[in-house]
Amino acid sequence: MSIPVKRPAKAPFPSGIVLRGLFMTGCIAALMLLWSAINPAPSADGQRAITPRGNLAADEQATITLFERARGSVVSISTRQYVEDVWTRNVFAVPQGTGSGIIWDEAGHVVTNFHVIRGASEATIRLADGRKFRAALVRGSPENDIAVLKIGIGLKAPPPIPIGTSGDLRVGQKVFAIGNPFGLDWTLTTGIVSALNRTLQDEQGGAIEHLIQTDAAINPGNSGGPLLDSAGRLIGMNTMIYSPSGASAGIGFAVPVDRLRQMVPRIIRAAN
Repeated sequence: MSIPVKRPAKAPFPSGIVLRGLFMTGCIAALMLLWSAINPAPSADGQRAITPRGNLAADEQATITLFERARGSVVSISTRQYVEDVWTRNVFAVPQGTGSGIIWDEAGHVVTNFHVIRGASEATIRLADGRKFRAALVRGSPENDIAVLKIGIGLKAPPPIPIGTSGDLRVGQKVFAIGNPFGLDWTLTTGIVSALNRTLQDEQGGAIEHLIQTDAAINPGNSGGPLLDSAGRLIGMNTMIYSPSGASAGIGFAVPVDRLRQMVPRIIRAAN
């Protein structure tokens, strides 16, 4: 006797209401997964999970490398002036100002703006590694706003910044300024060459010609610091700003390196 075999009953096709419910459930689940990926849940101790950053962009790494190579060749300059007390006749050294400077060669010559040391009785130079030296004034060129100082650092002089050219600069080139604005040591700012061959009056009523104009932030204390191109070469020395408020307004000026290459060796030779 044969036993009849019952086939399993065919599952009924879901109705429209059931399909919509399944669709909504799937959407909610997908949204929850996306939210958890964007906002990881805190760990048991309440700390947020760290999202890996990945590699730096190529231009970021290039800027970091440029700064790290040039930083040691930029110095901080602080000046003091001797003042006599009219009552006691005692002489005091009072702070006068701060600025920046550039290691020019391995002999310890430092180039800065003449207005950084104008009227100063003494100047102290601090290197990026923390060493401090009393600087001797070699000579200055007020009409070019260039001064040369010298420190006795022997064989441990930081390497000078590679020299570039300024005669072939073009408006729009990327530039980098390093200095000590407002006493904030070794600050890097970036911008472009905004204009060339600017002529401006200095504090003494004279005129300085053929200046490089840049929108890289330059503030009091940046004077005497280097202006670099994207290859890390020295193309100018930051010298002044145009600002009704006294702070950076995006209009700064630098003495072109071609003039430095002409004037600094003459100043050094004249002092010997």
